[in-house]
Amino acid sequence: MRQAEKRYRPIIKETPQSSEPIRGRGASWSPANRFEKLHVDVNDVDAVDVDPGDHPPSQSYGGPGERPRRATQYFRDGSKTIISRNNSPDVGFETSVNPYRGCEHGCIYCYARPTHEYLGFSAGLDFESKIMVKMDAPELLKVELESPRWKPQVLVMSGVTDPYQPIERKLRITRGCLDVLARFRNPVAIITKNRLVSRDIDFLRELATYNAAAVNISVTSLDAKLQRVLEPRTSPPSARIETIQQLRSAGIPTGVMVAPIIPGLTDHEVPKILKACAKAGAQFAGYTIIRLPWAVAPLFEHWLEEQFPDRKEKILGRIRDLRRNGRLNNSQWRTRMTGEGIFAEQIASLFKIGCRRAGIGERPKLSTAAFRPTREQLSLL
Repeated sequence: MRQAEKRYRPIIKETPQSSEPIRGRGASWSPANRFEKLHVDVNDVDAVDVDPGDHPPSQSYGGPGERPRRATQYFRDGSKTIISRNNSPDVGFETSVNPYRGCEHGCIYCYARPTHEYLGFSAGLDFESKIMVKMDAPELLKVELESPRWKPQVLVMSGVTDPYQPIERKLRITRGCLDVLARFRNPVAIITKNRLVSRDIDFLRELATYNAAAVNISVTSLDAKLQRVLEPRTSPPSARIETIQQLRSAGIPTGVMVAPIIPGLTDHEVPKILKACAKAGAQFAGYTIIRLPWAVAPLFEHWLEEQFPDRKEKILGRIRDLRRNGRLNNSQWRTRMTGEGIFAEQIASLFKIGCRRAGIGERPKLSTAAFRPTREQLSLL
């Protein structure tokens, strides 16, 4: 892989240049980067090519009313550390590992999209088609876990982008990190929308014997047609349900994240999702309300205009009501994940009742008791 040299062009427009969706992509345009006076050239070719066999031919060209998809490019990320830390009271964990920056899954609502702007890219098409890969992640993780400064605690994969996006099938970076975690017996909690997590049942089963693994399968909708435009490169709902069954059959603690709940579009599905996942074996559940920070708001608005023009104003109105500030987003801690007001209360009640009826319990607390901390101790075993 070669490090890409950015080619720039002046920003001419910051509004969508086409009303046509792109097959296999969530976003159909790239809004200007809020930090840059120049915009990354969408025709940058100094990147790593991926075997065309990684993507089915049906995803290469647009159908009627669709533009051909943009090919995905992968760039080497030169990060020197791999464990990220946060102090937010909303996310439920303090440390995480993100093998990738950007996400080819292309979920239009993804709150992580603006993080691509720190790289000089756009939160739109760039986020899902210019992916930074941390090839050294397993080795960096090993070094950090060996450090005497490391205090054993649950690591989440991933806190930002999905650790099992399509390129993981080829690069196996997430699998390499799980190998390291299994050797150290450091607890890990995984959040993913991709059935590929079942490939790593061997490491997850081993960690589960020490109460050191849990998997959260994220399910936004059971409607496969909606999933294909909302989360275009994720596994279909039926595959996610099947993955829950596979993980539970292997003895791995597994739950469902009903996330994000989009009022006026997916909120009515909450009880059905919980019931279907519980039937497949899900033991615990969580949810979040859609968040639309920075460029995600105009991207989501444009997506609604493309896909659901008749429901656009109703959905946006409900989101504004949830935020109680007249805007589409409120980044205030303790309310940003759940919203405020009557609609937030209704969703919380719907979720609570749905869990009770489905027989879904509390999230398990993982243990650090089996952690093996040093290189010397590992070499003796």
